[in-house]
Amino acid sequence: MLKRLTTGVAAAALMMSVATAAHAQDKTYGVLLKTLSNPFWGAMEQGVKDGVSETGGVEYYLQAVESDQAAEPQLNVCNTMLERKPDVMITAAINSTNLLPCLKRANEMGIPVVDLDANIDTAIAKEAGVEIAFTIGSDNEAAGAQGADFVAKTVGMDAKGPVLVIEGLSGNITGQKRARGFAERLKEVAPGLEIVASLPGDWDRGKAANITNDILTRHPDLKAIFAANDVMALGAVETAYAAGKGDDIVIVGVDGNVDAVESIKSGRLNASVAQLPYLVGKQAVEKVTERSKSGGSGSMQYEFIAVPTLVLTKDVLEGGKEPMLEYVK
Repeated sequence: MLKRLTTGVAAAALMMSVATAAHAQDKTYGVLLKTLSNPFWGAMEQGVKDGVSETGGVEYYLQAVESDQAAEPQLNVCNTMLERKPDVMITAAINSTNLLPCLKRANEMGIPVVDLDANIDTAIAKEAGVEIAFTIGSDNEAAGAQGADFVAKTVGMDAKGPVLVIEGLSGNITGQKRARGFAERLKEVAPGLEIVASLPGDWDRGKAANITNDILTRHPDLKAIFAANDVMALGAVETAYAAGKGDDIVIVGVDGNVDAVESIKSGRLNASVAQLPYLVGKQAVEKVTERSKSGGSGSMQYEFIAVPTLVLTKDVLEGGKEPMLEYVK
């Protein structure tokens, strides 16, 4: 049975879902995401739901806050979730530090912590006295590098000209790694392309559109834009087409969300490095359940579990032959 409840919290709109299997094993997973208004996290929610359904025997409750920037509200939600004493906390922190007080408390309560989508820097967590059971997600630097490879292949490795990088929320390790991976690989594969600006877009479509407009004013010959997520990439697409340069600038996002897929199919966004969030959510639940059955959740040893990425282009989507397309939600 799946129930949805909506509760008001100061500065945060929460969505809660509770799923109960027929043969409960007295295991409860607390799942804390960022915002379900972003299709990326909506796909991950579906993965969690399907993972619970397939593993059976567990309950879970899932909450999210109103935006990718709601760091303090997310901490408040995390603390509230702990009052229900889940067996495991599966979290996608807004940045590397905002949830640390809550996660430290979880550890003190004997509750293992799982890091979704590699949002927590394990070194910073360790310094704060927080132990992460395991991290599951994509290699974000590799995803950025795939974006650079696509740009170089599309505009030509010998091409010269300005490039814009739109980063994520300032201080967020995920966006930092994607931007760094892109920048470092671009130097290798297309040294004539110069990153003239690398600015935080805060995962926001409107802010990314404004950044793109400002850089286009200064660099009307802009060759490419790499955005650390699809929401910002779509903002860049809007500005590029409004300026009459939509066909002249190669724009690449990251995530592979449903809006990006539609934009790629329509010939506007050039590509997205799909992070397959559905698979991240599903495998997180499966891994927690597997470890719990094999030795109890408290016996988890840290590891990074890599989920593959896929560069989505119009040809890939229309061809329909790539096996991993079934996980693009």
